[in-house]
Amino acid sequence: MTEYPTSIGRSDADSITLLGHDLAGELMGQVGFGELAFWLVAQRRPSAGELRVFEAVLVALADHGLTPSAIAARLTLTGAPESVQGALAAGLLGGGSRFLGTTEDCGRMLATALATGPVPDEDAAYDELATRVVTEARAARRVLPGLGHPVHKVTDPRTPVLIALAHESGVYGPHLRLFEAIGRVHPAIIGRTLPLNGAGVCGAALADLGLPVEMLRGFALLARTAGLLGHIAEEQRRPIGPAVYEQVDRATDYRAD
Repeated sequence: MTEYPTSIGRSDADSITLLGHDLAGELMGQVGFGELAFWLVAQRRPSAGELRVFEAVLVALADHGLTPSAIAARLTLTGAPESVQGALAAGLLGGGSRFLGTTEDCGRMLATALATGPVPDEDAAYDELATRVVTEARAARRVLPGLGHPVHKVTDPRTPVLIALAHESGVYGPHLRLFEAIGRVHPAIIGRTLPLNGAGVCGAALADLGLPVEMLRGFALLARTAGLLGHIAEEQRRPIGPAVYEQVDRATDYRAD
């Protein structure tokens, strides 16, 4: 008989086991959803400090107003009001290099840079590594994930708060330290000052928690799911989708070329 191994969970007629624990008897009412999400991916329970920063990341990424993901969810609900799952999926499908995906892209960039040699032990060494990262990206005409924001032109309010929380919680590590170094060195290289954005600092923080970089976008999507559910609920109560559709339709300028 073929076996399919899993360390997540199983169930039988009388019980449900999740992560080696009885779901009803040991987890429900005793483990929060954020802790469970971390545990499911990392296959270990987070420390109190790790959980504090992890849940702060989820809060930071939950919503940012009427972004493309929220608009997509609302317009999908306009066309299929019976399909909450379709509206939710539509909002999540737009998580990419400009929105939400920056969390993973930034974490991956930092992890890749740190893997090229010994982890720096002082600010000057971090600045040297950051200078190389920014210089190489500029030479290749690559956008640096985590740098700049379409709304927050000077400071993304989430960034200093999450860095402070990481310090207070004892989980400030090399990814956040390199991220801050990029913030220090980039103006002299690119000729202007851009803010370190919230999606990027979330990627750095998650990487410092030891979570796999290939999963960081998943956490961003997990957080945004809550925000999208809020938008979908509001769209049901006070719809704007029909007005958005009508405005775009009336503004259509057909061109033959």
